[in-house]
Amino acid sequence: MINIGLTTFADHPDLSVNGGKTARLSEYSSHFPIVEMDTPFYAIPRQSTLEHWQNQAPDNFQFILKANQLMTQHDVAKGDPVPNEDRIESFKEYLRAIQPLVNSTQLKTVLFQFPPTFKLDVDAIEYLRRVREYMGGLSVSVEFRDDSWYANEVRDDVRNYFKELEFTLVAPDEPHTLNVGVPFEPIVTNEHLIFLRLHGRNVKGWTNPTGNWRTERTLYNYSEDELQEIAQLAKQLDQQTEEVIIIFNNNAGHDAAKNALRLKEILGIEYDDLSPLQMDLF
Repeated sequence: MINIGLTTFADHPDLSVNGGKTARLSEYSSHFPIVEMDTPFYAIPRQSTLEHWQNQAPDNFQFILKANQLMTQHDVAKGDPVPNEDRIESFKEYLRAIQPLVNSTQLKTVLFQFPPTFKLDVDAIEYLRRVREYMGGLSVSVEFRDDSWYANEVRDDVRNYFKELEFTLVAPDEPHTLNVGVPFEPIVTNEHLIFLRLHGRNVKGWTNPTGNWRTERTLYNYSEDELQEIAQLAKQLDQQTEEVIIIFNNNAGHDAAKNALRLKEILGIEYDDLSPLQMDLF
């Protein structure tokens, strides 16, 4: 099974029926069966917020939720680490907040996107074990931004450790040059799921952290040839695991939606049980 989606549902004007600047989840879910939500990274949401999302989408619609920034040690990356008890409490609060999606089986996975400062060492390895402990039996996906986790001499050990923890190792498609980025090398560590996150291949935007860098680095429009290559990769991975998730995050120029829709066409995918396709009558 190959499921395609985007980061957030709102920032995709191409999906707005009436040509608005943002799309509603009811509009988004008429095209895609899954969405990645990054708002929990910045602040743990209320249960009522998640229930509101649920009410706008079909019962079988799936959500990927980003882990909160305290859960991924972004405070450490900023040089201002919180006390350990505060970090543990963030896990507890997060788990309480996401319970509506857990109860409805609409939580596909929790995405732990670690900062570049989270390098492979003994402390990081132990922290990943604690993540599994705190998250219980929930699906956990991990994206690294430091290539120490992909070094040839440790690759097998990392893969086996992820299998032991039942983590999905996310495969990010991003520029990988010298000391920047990680390689786009999908490694199956979970028989149930492999997760591709497509950030785009804007080398200049990715490697020059100036101005609006955080926006410009995802300014990228995948070419037809690149989408064809991704489609072939998805087919290969689909033979190795139960589900392949592909999330487009190349949205600085609002290219993600059209790229994802085109990939659906290339793969010949028609999803069942989406929201009714709304028509613009005027």
